[in-house]
Amino acid sequence: MRHDRFPWKNGYLFVEPGINADGVRIYPFDASFPIDVSFVTVSGRRHTRMNRHEFFEVLYIHSGSPDVQVLNRTFRVKKGDLVVIGPNLYHRIMNRPQSEVRLISLNFQPDILRAGEPEGEEEPYFTPFVCQDSKFPHVIPASGVLPREALQLILRVHAELPASTRLRRLAVKTYMKMLLLLLLKYYTDYLGTRDIVERKQRDIQRLQPLFRLLEERYGEHLEVADAARGCAMSSSHFMRFFKQTTGQSFRAYLTSFRIAKAQVMLSNTDKPIAEISERVAFCSQSYFGEVFRTLVGMTPLAYRRRLGAAAGAGVPAQATGTRLLS
Repeated sequence: MRHDRFPWKNGYLFVEPGINADGVRIYPFDASFPIDVSFVTVSGRRHTRMNRHEFFEVLYIHSGSPDVQVLNRTFRVKKGDLVVIGPNLYHRIMNRPQSEVRLISLNFQPDILRAGEPEGEEEPYFTPFVCQDSKFPHVIPASGVLPREALQLILRVHAELPASTRLRRLAVKTYMKMLLLLLLKYYTDYLGTRDIVERKQRDIQRLQPLFRLLEERYGEHLEVADAARGCAMSSSHFMRFFKQTTGQSFRAYLTSFRIAKAQVMLSNTDKPIAEISERVAFCSQSYFGEVFRTLVGMTPLAYRRRLGAAAGAGVPAQATGTRLLS
């Protein structure tokens, strides 16, 4: 398949709308066979927010040199590198201004291999994804042969999708087992135990009261102490724990969460910008506009006008190049 014929799509518009208030990305899988290959382009100054997901992800850097942030670690990657992201790890892609990055992303639920197999038979294939600790080497350099071999298998999977017949599904499963076996062999020296996975799940679960608190009280004045109290932690422990778990500070997360709520109001209501600013707990409209522009890339008024122009032309707001950001 010629690479210039791939169905490239805007990465912001593809990823951002699928991230919910908890920072969890929901992928539009075919429920009967949850696997997909996406071809995305990332450009400009705006970055997708930190997010996590339940599915497994393998990224091939087709072109460009972005940074990949996984929790509080940042990896500089380049063309030809492969990036392996397990479930429930907060992460994001950050490109350079005035540059363009193209990524080929394989996303899948492990159920595609488990179905119809003896219980536990396929579990070893998933070990590189479920045993990612704080030292896990997420990037496989282009200097080796594995990224090129992985790309060919990913493209073979893509060619079989949608897997609407038994033969196509068998082909997808075969290519996936070949890819996962390559990853398993590569990561043999780094594999840990399932205790890592269970610990990560427990950490995220401890933050659930906070996510509920933000949804209910994002328009109120909130201190670190309020968030810490909701999670039954001291303020100092909460700040360390939150950053270690999500990869960003609580203040940064809260600010981006409020801006996301403002974006929804700007696009779905005709409320004055000053009122929206107050509703998302900003002390002044001018400061709200400054923060909004920093995170979204345009002023609140320009954002509203852009969405209005798109609606008047019969174009969905998500197709204009504007992203929802939290």
